[in-house]
Parts: sequence; C-alpha cells; structure tokens
Amino acid sequence: MPRWLVASVVGPSMVPALYHGDRVLARRSAMIRPGDLVVGRFTGLDRLVVKRAVRPVGGDWYIESVNPYAGGDSAVYGPAEIVARVVCRCWPPRRWAGIRRARIS
Repeated sequence: MPRWLVASVVGPSMVPALYHGDRVLARRSAMIRPGDLVVGRFTGLDRLVVKRAVRPVGGDWYIESVNPYAGGDSAVYGPAEIVARVVCRCWPPRRWAGIRRARIS
C-alpha cells in the first residue's frame, strides 16, 4: 500500500480551512493528534472523507467538519477509521500550503 495519498475535497464541510476542489496530500501510518486534518472512512460508507480529528474513540476517531452547518461527520455517522493525516494542500497551486493543527478546546 502506498505511503502517500492524494485526496480531493468535495463540498463545503471544511470551509474555511479547505475549499471544494482543493487537493490534499496525506500520509498513511502517521501519528494522529486532536486537531489534525485527516482522511477517514465511516463504517458503511463507500467513500473517504476529509475532516478534523477531535478525539479517539476505541480504535477509531471522532471526526468533524470545520463548517458546523455542513454536517456529514461523526455526529451523524459515528466514529471513523483514520486512513491518513493531511500534510499539505497541493492544489490549486496558488493555495499550496502546509496544514496546521487546530487547537481543540
């Protein structure tokens, strides 16, 4: 399995951190901490999601959207399996930037 993953952001759930059409570079098997942006998978859904890690729940994580009005996070689907930690935004080129961890209160 490749160590790196490129994921596309679809929809408004991560605005203002990430926008629809942004692409992110994520690293598999990276240590996850609360506040990290992650690529995850909810049980029963056949797609990957980009969300913010909040807290571990058993072997999975509670993850949430940055945009509280968008939904589609652990409040709806429950804890998610983390596939990779987002390292940077790599597309579009004018928005190339590293991703900082958020402070979770």
